[in-house]
Amino acid sequence: MRDATCSKYADAHGIKNEPSKTVISNMQHLAQTVFEPLWHHFGVPLKINSFYRSIALNRAIGGSITSQHVLGQAMDITSSGNVSNRQLFDYIRTSLPFDQLIWEFGDDHNPTWIHVSLSKSFNRNQVLRSRRRLSGSVYYEIIP
Repeated sequence: MRDATCSKYADAHGIKNEPSKTVISNMQHLAQTVFEPLWHHFGVPLKINSFYRSIALNRAIGGSITSQHVLGQAMDITSSGNVSNRQLFDYIRTSLPFDQLIWEFGDDHNPTWIHVSLSKSFNRNQVLRSRRRLSGSVYYEIIP
């Protein structure tokens, strides 16, 4: 839970980042359904860059107003082992349930990090790629 709610930005700016019981339940669902199977499959350390964000924290960092991070339904992860982020992305895409799977920035060979979300009810199975533009981030749907 500490890794899932840790935020240097929140700490530095005195922003509370404490999830409710409902949010904790969503976080557990995502961790058990996606994070743990991914970790067990590859057997390497995975770094959680961002998981839960309170509404105040999400607003302060300029997160989307519809961000699933505030519901505990999304996490941003990177590999910290000898497995590439692309391998994580491809495994999630082909082997695990998800709502959104986003190849975040990077290049054509490897994303900088992976955003994955999961809902307990309806999941869109949407696969996206983000790119930086002068006007901000742009998201493209990846066609299978």
